[in-house]
Amino acid sequence: MKKSKVWFVTGTSKGLGLILVRRLLANGHKVAATSRNKQILIDSIGKRNKDFLPITMDLTQNQSVKKAIEATIIHFGNIDVIVNNAGYSQIGTLEELTEEEVKGNFDVNVFGSLNVIRNAAQYLRQQNSGHIFNISSIGGYVGNFAGFGVYCSTKFAVAGFTEALAEEMKPFNVHTTLVYPGYFRTNFLSKGSVKTPKKPLIEYETARKMERDHLNEIDGNQPNDPEKAAEVLIALSEQDNPPVHFFMGEDAHHYANLKIRTIQKAMKEYSTLGVSTGF
Repeated sequence: MKKSKVWFVTGTSKGLGLILVRRLLANGHKVAATSRNKQILIDSIGKRNKDFLPITMDLTQNQSVKKAIEATIIHFGNIDVIVNNAGYSQIGTLEELTEEEVKGNFDVNVFGSLNVIRNAAQYLRQQNSGHIFNISSIGGYVGNFAGFGVYCSTKFAVAGFTEALAEEMKPFNVHTTLVYPGYFRTNFLSKGSVKTPKKPLIEYETARKMERDHLNEIDGNQPNDPEKAAEVLIALSEQDNPPVHFFMGEDAHHYANLKIRTIQKAMKEYSTLGVSTGF
């Protein structure tokens, strides 16, 4: 019988986060689930009990995150698995997005995850065990989507600090996995979950088409099952040597392989010039 673990999951009021929490509880794990409004969690999952701790947390405020981590330790005694899942997509070209819109996306997608890591790492170090999942996106590996540059850049940032985190936590027997999901059939692209530019510029026809495709055609027709994604995350948490990089979904693999081939081709064609800078 597999050992029950204590999971701390952010962004659990809907989508993959909510599905993961339900699956974890059904599998006998203990879960601290965070949202900006814990009543949504109570309505969706149930009241606080010995296995479930709903927490109101503002991911962008370090003190709020600190209190949530401490509440989890008090309730369960420890934390075994962290899932930095909370985030949203900010659509818009680099020219048309305001400073406020850009900072808002980074505050949640990047600095929010760093707040969790900063406050949870000490407990994982002290117990000499644990697993941190940082949910990036295939857009954190492939960024050539017009109108998604800022969102992709937040996910590239997650990828960058996760690679460093994996090395930093390795001496403490703490695993770190960077997850690059493809398109999963959740409400991630639905109204209220995705933000469009406040002042769109009509000149960006390619970006507007990409925006319409995502909101009107891709939304509701994503090829991947979030229930299976939850199962995959649980399976990864049970491995002795989980990967640092994990691409989830056939579409994620497709886009990643395209970029790898593109980079390899460019390096080969320009290798002479590229290595010509030495003394």
